[in-house]
Amino acid sequence: MVDSVNTKRKLQIGMIGGGQGAFIGEIHRLAIALCGDYALVAGAFSSNADVSRSCGEQLQLSADRVYSNYQNMLTQEAARPKSDRLDLIVIVTPNYLHYQIACLALENGFHVMCEKPLTTTVEEARSLQALVTDKAKRFTLTHTYLGYPLVSQARKMVARGEFGRIRKVMVEYHQGWLSRNEEAAGNQQACWRTDPTRSGISGCIGDIGTHAHNLAEYVVGQQVVEVCADLSTFVPGRKLDDDGAALFRMSKGAKGVLSASQVCAGIENGLKISVFGEEGSCEWRQEDPNSLVVRKLGRPASIYRSGSDQEYLYPEVQASFRTPSGHPEGFLEALANLYRTLAVQIWQDFGISPEQQLVPVCPDIEMGVRGMVFIEAMVTSSNEGGSWVPLG
Repeated sequence: MVDSVNTKRKLQIGMIGGGQGAFIGEIHRLAIALCGDYALVAGAFSSNADVSRSCGEQLQLSADRVYSNYQNMLTQEAARPKSDRLDLIVIVTPNYLHYQIACLALENGFHVMCEKPLTTTVEEARSLQALVTDKAKRFTLTHTYLGYPLVSQARKMVARGEFGRIRKVMVEYHQGWLSRNEEAAGNQQACWRTDPTRSGISGCIGDIGTHAHNLAEYVVGQQVVEVCADLSTFVPGRKLDDDGAALFRMSKGAKGVLSASQVCAGIENGLKISVFGEEGSCEWRQEDPNSLVVRKLGRPASIYRSGSDQEYLYPEVQASFRTPSGHPEGFLEALANLYRTLAVQIWQDFGISPEQQLVPVCPDIEMGVRGMVFIEAMVTSSNEGGSWVPLG
């Protein structure tokens, strides 16, 4: 896939987006530093040249590798000697830019890590998937919550039949930050997320409902095949949904309920999943990510706790922690785990084996396409009054 090298080195990153006022860019930079496998060496941090330059200066990047637009960055970086080329492009822009940037990055021979949702339409998503296959490049979507080790523990317990045949899945993602018309007040994050020209056909479902859908499929190991949805826009004047719920059916018979809302006043970041089988169940909450509640019929509930020294966790799950038990790990560590897995994949392309076994958490282009199909099905179902709509 790429030219071989003899020794492992830090992989070079170029970031697009993530300048002043874009909180997710700084989150990525912190996770990159925590991972330790990469060096951020280039960026087009804003379409405003002054903002991009200022961000580059703050990050102490070489002035000749800070760009005023992503087109120049990708073409000029592609022309650098192979020994000094970028390995990975990180896209942290609003949704409507994902497709065109990712396409150009792939065309210029770079691996890609992209914020979700993948694109703004299913057609773009499938086109991008074909390009990833054609160019044989790594593509990771930042479904960061899959990077929590105890989420992978739950997934492996389900896969190994510890709860028996799965019957019911309940997943919710509730926030309250859009309970008021924040976009009218000039909140930059609210402005683009509630704008159909920049966010796509859905607001809440595209922004956080996709995380709930993705988490359910990942933990249960089944795909959502049908949804019956009801989307709402509660804040007057808002152009996209800010609340939604759905019944769903999965590929191996499990049935579920999904709820997503950004108008649950007082709730911060309430992502939660409960999985119920014939013999037991498990529950995980993002706001308490270091605990996995496990229940078996006829037995008291158990709480599995995070930590590299917890022997009851699967070995590859233990390897995903950075600290012993009692030292909480959170969102930054989860995103760093995605970066770590991607680094291992890239090194393997160079012929370098990983130093330790890890949970292979790397949300890929297929997950991104499924997320877009899910958004479209949810919107269609709601527009049709709650009809059952298949995820084609």
